Amino acid sequence: MTAFVTLATTDSYCMGATVVARSLRRHGTTRHIVVMITPNISEQSRLALKNVFDDVIVVDVMDSEDSLHLSLLGRPELGITFTKIHCWTLTQYSKCVFLDADTLVLCNVDELFERDELSAAPDPGWPDCFNSGVFVFRPSLHTHTRLLDHHWKMFVHIPNLCLSQFLFHLLVREL
Repeated sequence: MTAFVTLATTDSYCMGATVVARSLRRHGTTRHIVVMITPNISEQSRLALKNVFDDVIVVDVMDSEDSLHLSLLGRPELGITFTKIHCWTLTQYSKCVFLDADTLVLCNVDELFERDELSAAPDPGWPDCFNSGVFVFRPSLHTHTRLLDHHWKMFVHIPNLCLSQFLFHLLVREL
């Protein structure tokens, strides 16, 4: 089974996640649609999400704990986007496409599941990294553990940079 996955860490992001799910359905996706939420999401938002998503999964908040670099980037809120690493724990799915909660789908994008892991667009601000707003991946507890170990051992605390660097080196090493 395959799934589109998004993440909502606040009630306002739940509204964006709902738009992602509705735009996927409007364009005829045949895949499951999953939202990961953090424990702080209100009961009202949880109920609304259950009406739109095939699966609502509660995950713990993970913060990159690098407020200095993130404030220099002018994006202090990005610290908790590290929570998206939990998507690798969704092992009930064989392949997933992650979509940030501010993504608007304008046509059927089921063809993304035909792409290899790890497929993503380059990040315009970091040309040697990918943008982790949309990417194809295969859930794996082993990869999840390695991502966490790499992050904390290497002290790389910019969420997208950590993810990009680790996966690039992992995939190159395994080729």
